Amino acid sequence: MASYKIVMVRHGESEWNKENKFCGWFDADLSEKGVAEANAAGEALKKEGLSFDLAYTSVLKRAEETLDMALKKLGQTDIPIKHTWRLNERHYGGLTGLNKAETAEKHGEEQVKIWRRSFATPPPPMDTSHPYYSIIAEDKRYKDVPNGEMPMCESLELTIKRTLPFWNNEIVPQIKAGKKIIISAHGNSLRGIVKHLDNMSDEEIMALNLPTGIPFIYELDENMKPIVSMQFLGDEETVKKAMESVAAQGQSKK
Repeated sequence: MASYKIVMVRHGESEWNKENKFCGWFDADLSEKGVAEANAAGEALKKEGLSFDLAYTSVLKRAEETLDMALKKLGQTDIPIKHTWRLNERHYGGLTGLNKAETAEKHGEEQVKIWRRSFATPPPPMDTSHPYYSIIAEDKRYKDVPNGEMPMCESLELTIKRTLPFWNNEIVPQIKAGKKIIISAHGNSLRGIVKHLDNMSDEEIMALNLPTGIPFIYELDENMKPIVSMQFLGDEETVKKAMESVAAQGQSKK
C-alpha cells in the first residue's frame, strides 16, 4: 500500500503574537523569538533527514519567512514555492490589532472565548473605519481574490471553507503524484487541514492549540487517511508548554 508524508509548520512567533494582539490578515513581522523558532524548525527537519520537492505557504510574511529560514537550514531554497491567500490566517475582523487580554477585560473572557474558540461564530466584521481596513483590503496581493470572497471577518468554519478546496484540488494531487511537501501557514488554516485529516469534531479542533515554529508530520495512506497523525518534531514537554502558552492568550490580566 502506498503511503505519503507531509510536513506542516505554524509560523514562528510574530511581533503581534509577542504583543498578544489579534493579528489575522495583518502582515506582522517575526519577532526575535520567531526567527529563532523558524531556524530551529529547519534544524529539526534537517535532523529528521527530510527533504522536499514543493512548498506551500500563505501570502503573509511571517509564514513565508518561517518557510524560507527552514529551507535555508536544509539547503533547499531552490524548490518551487506556491503562495496563496487561501492558507492565510483566519481574518479577525474588527478585533484586528486589539490586545487579547485587554479585550477580555473589556468584553469579558467568555465573549473573547466565543470569538476565539467557537467554531461558527465570527468576530465583529472589519468596517471601513477600522485603522487597518485599507492596509488589508487594498493590498495588491488580494487583487485576484474572487469577487465576494474577500473576508471582513471569519470564524474557523469560514476559514476552513476557503482552505480545504485548495488542499483537495491543489495539494492532494501533488501528494498523490509523489511530491514531498511542506506547508508553512497559520494556526487556523492548519487547523482546518488537521480537522479534515483526523475527522475531528468542532469541539475537538477548537480545543487544539498549535504551537509556533514546531513542525509536525502526517503519514497518509493512498486514500489520504492518516497512518500517523500529527507527529511533532520536538520534545513532548516543549510542545506541551507551547500549546499552553497559546491557550492562555485570551485570558484577562489578573
